[in-house]
Amino acid sequence: MTESTPATAEQIAAQLTEAVHEHRLQPGAKLREDEVCEIFGVSRTIVRQALRSLEFEGLLTIEKNRGAFVSKPTLKEAHEVFQARALLEPSTARAAAERANAADIGLLEQHIEAEHAALDRDEAGLALKLSGDFHLEIARIADQHTIEQFLRQLVSRSSLVIALYWRRRNALCESNAHHALVEAMQNRDGDNAEELMKGHLLDIYSQLDLRNREEGSVSLKEALRL
Repeated sequence: MTESTPATAEQIAAQLTEAVHEHRLQPGAKLREDEVCEIFGVSRTIVRQALRSLEFEGLLTIEKNRGAFVSKPTLKEAHEVFQARALLEPSTARAAAERANAADIGLLEQHIEAEHAALDRDEAGLALKLSGDFHLEIARIADQHTIEQFLRQLVSRSSLVIALYWRRRNALCESNAHHALVEAMQNRDGDNAEELMKGHLLDIYSQLDLRNREEGSVSLKEALRL
């Protein structure tokens, strides 16, 4: 942002959200208001608006007299997030397969290409964000607006869960799973799309090491790439 156009609360929230989704800001990391103010050159009022919006999205936890922290899902929450996704997403994949048109398929293929490019650059956090976007795009294609909103929060929580508990780098969505889903949707095969999504989510969940982890630390400026 230039001095003449200071950042808005929405812009600050967007940059912080991106840093969390790409795992540059790890679960448990503290966001100090004064540091955020200094980085963006804005008032505490603007920063608090941005932080509250991330709290609403489930990405931050704001504790009285302690400050704001990137949310750190418990083991119980990790189980619940994937249980909820397993309940919602297979039927959403079926509905998407029944509705998808050529433009939808093309957009999903672009998502997969972007994931591959991120992984080739060793940007695993970005690849994970793109993978989440892929799943949200399926909900959009299914024309299930209410479920899409639920999934948006669940995918955000999943990103935090994977940041804490992933066992290996390819706990990310495997590329062949996304290709298979796209092929099923292209063929309007709702049964197969539903089963593929069930297996896909189970594969991701099985690659999580659901034990307590110590998170690394990085400065806020580094996390925001400023």
